[in-house]
Amino acid sequence: MKPASHAAAALLGLAFITFGTNFFFPFLPAQESPPPGSPPALFMGALYPTGYLGFVKALEILGGLLTAIPRTRSLGLLILGPIIVNILCFHSFLTGGVGLFSPPIIVIAGLAAFVLFTERKRFAALIA
Repeated sequence: MKPASHAAAALLGLAFITFGTNFFFPFLPAQESPPPGSPPALFMGALYPTGYLGFVKALEILGGLLTAIPRTRSLGLLILGPIIVNILCFHSFLTGGVGLFSPPIIVIAGLAAFVLFTERKRFAALIA
């Protein structure tokens, strides 16, 4: 189970490092914007100008780096956990479930759940 856990953590870390870095240095194709005035557009309209999204993206990069390193994996999961929950809540509540079952979200949530399960003893010691 150890090699699978290491591989899953490396993939999870790489995903967050990639998407977090893309915010600061765009290299992936841009997604289409939500319709103006819709709840997702209003939500993103609050995050971008305030700089809050930049802070979250910096935490994604930090959490991804920490998750990819076995010694600091629990701390990385502690940082990425609330971000993953917020991604799931955004797609559940603000988009009405649209995109909730898209492959990147399923893979990220699945990898995080698997790594959390395999590292549950170390993670429990961190929050106990």
